[in-house]
Amino acid sequence: MITNLPAPFAPLVSGGDGLDRYPAEPRALAARMAEVYGVPAERVLPVRGLTHGLELVFRLAARVGQAVQAPDAEPYRALPALYARPAPDAAPGAVILRALGSSEAVAEMAARVAPALLVIDEGLAEFADAPSAATVIDAHANLVVLRSLSLAHGLAGARVGAALAQAETLARLAGVMEPYALPEVSIRLALQALDPSRMMETGQRIALVRAERERLVKALSRAMVVEPGFGPVIMARPSDPDAVLVGLARYGVAAERAGERLRLPVSARTEVNDRLLAALDLAPTPARPHRTGEAVRDTKETRIVCAVDLDSPGPIAIHTGVGFFDHMLEQIAAHGGFSLRLSCEGDLHTDPHHTIEDSAIALGQALKQALGERRGIARYGFVLPMDEANAAVSIDLSGRPYPVFEGTFDTPFIGEYRTDLTAHVFRSLAEHLGAAIHVSVTGDDDHHKTEAVYKAFGRALRQAIRVEGDAVPSTKGVL
Repeated sequence: MITNLPAPFAPLVSGGDGLDRYPAEPRALAARMAEVYGVPAERVLPVRGLTHGLELVFRLAARVGQAVQAPDAEPYRALPALYARPAPDAAPGAVILRALGSSEAVAEMAARVAPALLVIDEGLAEFADAPSAATVIDAHANLVVLRSLSLAHGLAGARVGAALAQAETLARLAGVMEPYALPEVSIRLALQALDPSRMMETGQRIALVRAERERLVKALSRAMVVEPGFGPVIMARPSDPDAVLVGLARYGVAAERAGERLRLPVSARTEVNDRLLAALDLAPTPARPHRTGEAVRDTKETRIVCAVDLDSPGPIAIHTGVGFFDHMLEQIAAHGGFSLRLSCEGDLHTDPHHTIEDSAIALGQALKQALGERRGIARYGFVLPMDEANAAVSIDLSGRPYPVFEGTFDTPFIGEYRTDLTAHVFRSLAEHLGAAIHVSVTGDDDHHKTEAVYKAFGRALRQAIRVEGDAVPSTKGVL
């Protein structure tokens, strides 16, 4: 019996608060998806992954004995078997297509198949240049656009997607949806993945996949036929698919066979894609992998994503909502010679303290991850004058946190930035990076003093992270 009453006790799982209750309507998720997909909230129906959206279409057609036309491929091929076979002369209830090339083509097709539903599978839309078919939903009551968080947001295991359509059409689909279709855990994960703090890094990841796909296609085309397409999967036709699968398996690269074709994965990580090429004897000249790190920090006050690449000078993009602090973090990255992307959604309506502190923690965590074993680094870094101000920063990437800050500020705020938090920033960096950081600053202008400290830290860090060899810079053999 379905009930809204809670379970008799909370689950014995970490982070399970609230999971003793049945999931509520995912209105907050629908609202956030509407913002991301550029449609009104009443035109969004959250579903349990794109495949669930397809299943609702088959279910709706089966209820009235109509047929569904779909590509002869998975997952479309398996869904008809779940429902009674329609009569041979059954009217079409829906036509399912993978994303079309233009909104004009979608509009023409929607008009042609009406009153049957035209269902557009846009599971890879984020990786394409073409605009979403959702741009023409206003003019076509029979148009349904299916979106997914599986690949563009890394949530394939959580099963979250959306059907976009006019409200009346979504009501028809909702009418055949089972109760509590979307688990509370999936809703929470989706809201985290779609949080504004994630959007910058998600866009960067998608851009990396697109660039890596172009590189892989160019290399693979020398050895086999590669079909046109987009997204994190390449469809290729090698002369001996079985031999290619065996070679890929030796290098730990997963691939799937589809008839005489292979589905080859595209990663955002260059070294992973290089393994694929190495398995096919197409490997480029070996290069040392970039030292990258990423930190995701969610608290009751802040939501932060921070990513660094110590071996690339850019991009640098900082969005914390505290303008002067953004500028200071940019100084660290620019003078440190590394790429830094940090986005924070914080409780600035209360005070900038949590945003500044937690951003420093996330930056320290990302830098620590990027340094890894710290093999080959210079380890130490050393002074930067700015007009009358003078900042000295000494750093030892020893793995042992020890912050020292000598200096005072008379001006309480620079913009919305609290100057008393400067010492706190470097304490957080030292603790979460695992470094001894000694800062001393003198001068008359608090703006100059603050900026000098951040610039000096960037310069000291630039020296310390420089790769000078292969050995761990310690007589202990470990840092």
